[in-house]
Parts: sequence; structure tokens; C-alpha cells
Amino acid sequence: MKKIFLLLFVTFTFSSCEKDDICDAGTSTTPRLVIEFYDSLIATPTLKNLTDMKAIANGKSDGIVFNSSLAITNPLRFVINSSKIYLPLDPSAPITTYALTNNFGASTANEDVVTFKYTKNKVYVSRACGYKYLFNLTNTNSNILTADSNNWIKNILIVKPNLETENEVHIQIYF
Repeated sequence: MKKIFLLLFVTFTFSSCEKDDICDAGTSTTPRLVIEFYDSLIATPTLKNLTDMKAIANGKSDGIVFNSSLAITNPLRFVINSSKIYLPLDPSAPITTYALTNNFGASTANEDVVTFKYTKNKVYVSRACGYKYLFNLTNTNSNILTADSNNWIKNILIVKPNLETENEVHIQIYF
């Protein structure tokens, strides 16, 4: 009888344990918009690095932090020299607008405004991770860029309208 009681006690003790609610760092979260930049002067698509590019969302005073290794007070943390950027979309709105400034801080600085329109889908990930959003771009190639008399962006191409991961390019910008 004591053995049965001990067996039941041990069984109930271990059956009440549950997995820790920790969201694994490798778990997919809300993807950012992945944009690659290409040289518009070459017939074959060739990646081209930006020069001191800064992205600021509409209604914000600071840009997207690209260089997190720089000190918090260093304004260069908002600037990137790369052929690829990752921009978050606003899950509380159906559009997100960015001012993309090439050659930021120089006398040749040039700002272009791009607007991304999308639908969103809230997806449950897990109890520990909560929800994430998946986006579907509803723009056409021609209605992303706000035209002005001095656009540095020459063409925009939507490569993958469904934002499900950050492992693929969603937009190509030619300049």
C-alpha cells in the first residue's frame, strides 16, 4: 500500500511540472520590410551601397537605428552604408511612410518619401511569444514613391509582397 501511495505521489508531482514559458530567440517574430538597393545605370541588376542613408518614419523625430553598436547619443547610429536595409511596418495602421535621405549630413543630401500600403494578419506564435503580424503589400510598383523634382530613387520593384520572414528581399530600389 505504501508503494502505491509513493508511486501516485511521484506521478502527480512530476505531472504538474510544465515547460518554462520562454520565447526562444530563434522564434520567428513580426518581419520587417527588407529592401535592397541597385544601380540604375547598369543594365544587369547590380547591388549598390547607399552613402550615409537615414530612414525616418512619418511623425517620428529620430530615424531607424541601423548601427546599434554606436553610442546612444551618436547621431551616426541612424545612418547606414549598405545595399540592404530592414524597415519595420506599423501594425496599428494600414500604411507606413518613410523619408529616405541619401547622403545624410552632406550638402548633396536628398530626401525621397516612400509609402507602403498593406493588409496585416495577426498570427498566434505561442503562449511565451504571443502574437506576430504578417503583412501583404497592396502597393503597385508605381505608387510607392512620392514624385518630386529631384528624386534620387529612379525605380521601385516589389519582388515579394508577402512579408513572412526577413530571409528574403521584398522590395528592390534602383538609384
